[in-house]
Amino acid sequence: MLKNYLLTPGPTPIPPRVLETMARPIIHHRTPEFQRIIQEVEEDLKYVYQTKNEVLIFTASGTGAMEGAITNLLSLGDKALVVRGGKFGERFGEICQAYGIEFVALDVEWGKTVDPKKIDDILKKDKKIKAVYTTLCETSTGVATDIEAIGRVLKNYEAALVVDAISGLAAIPIKTDEWGADVVVSGSQKGLMIPPGLAFVSVSPKAWQMIEKSTLPKYYFDFKAYKKALGKTDTPFTPAVNLMIALREALKIIKEEGLDVIFERHKKMAFAVRGAVKVMGLELFSPDAYSDGVTAVKVPQGIDGEKLVKIMRDKYGVGIAGGQDELKGKIFRIATMGYITATDLIVCIATLETVLSEMGYKFQLGSGVGALEETLK
Repeated sequence: MLKNYLLTPGPTPIPPRVLETMARPIIHHRTPEFQRIIQEVEEDLKYVYQTKNEVLIFTASGTGAMEGAITNLLSLGDKALVVRGGKFGERFGEICQAYGIEFVALDVEWGKTVDPKKIDDILKKDKKIKAVYTTLCETSTGVATDIEAIGRVLKNYEAALVVDAISGLAAIPIKTDEWGADVVVSGSQKGLMIPPGLAFVSVSPKAWQMIEKSTLPKYYFDFKAYKKALGKTDTPFTPAVNLMIALREALKIIKEEGLDVIFERHKKMAFAVRGAVKVMGLELFSPDAYSDGVTAVKVPQGIDGEKLVKIMRDKYGVGIAGGQDELKGKIFRIATMGYITATDLIVCIATLETVLSEMGYKFQLGSGVGALEETLK
């Protein structure tokens, strides 16, 4: 019998009390009962986002909300600035291309974080830029971005700040209003601890002014339609009913623990993982800009990175993530967000040691687990 452990940066494990809510009989979505669920979820999402503004809810993956953050803010002839430091930073650029939006690409070496001064320099030179698109936590590289510093830069310009917080929300701090983030996009299957299928967007008053002027085509992801429906405690289209019910329960768990406690827990676990792999002689992929939601580690010389991930999953039941695109086979990634516990990490590092040893990597067996346990005390 194989017991499975999930330590990928999405989907993440789901708490049992959340799973239980999804097993209940489905209810109709145009009812007072579901309206109460929408109202509760909306208020609790504002708590997690740390915003007073509307948080729109879509039945989609996070990419759908990313697309909406472009089609609702911009018009043909507008220009954007896209920070590209990983696979998902690049996605904003790909969506701009799909809709004919010209953009300035600020390319950042994968594993590094963007220097806010470079954003400032570009905006000083190009007054046509209407929005800056960046990522809170770049899942593909394990890099966290200083959104607070970028927000300070954007306060001097009319351009809107759009943040992909899909793998960052409820995992690492994002103070939406305080930091001046005009649009923050997220998804359900990471720090929010429910299955994939819901996406969220917070929208500032400044962003709503841009939305009123936007002429790009939109239908399903029309922010104005969702805002209008939300005003009636409703949705413009059929929602994912049981996912909404699950989200209500997951948000209750988050509020019970408290965001500050959650962030501190994630920070401690990520620090322990980084220490464990370093004791094993492994090298962090992003040592100077790491995220506390996911840790990226370089695969040691002579080891097949894709095979490493496959053996851990198929032989031992421990799921971690490999590298994407240019990092395929070169890194592996261990998540420390959501319903991932210290016990899960001990199993993960012990399994990592076992598989690396089987594959011929030389190190002191047990050193990683020992370091992890010592840090997690």
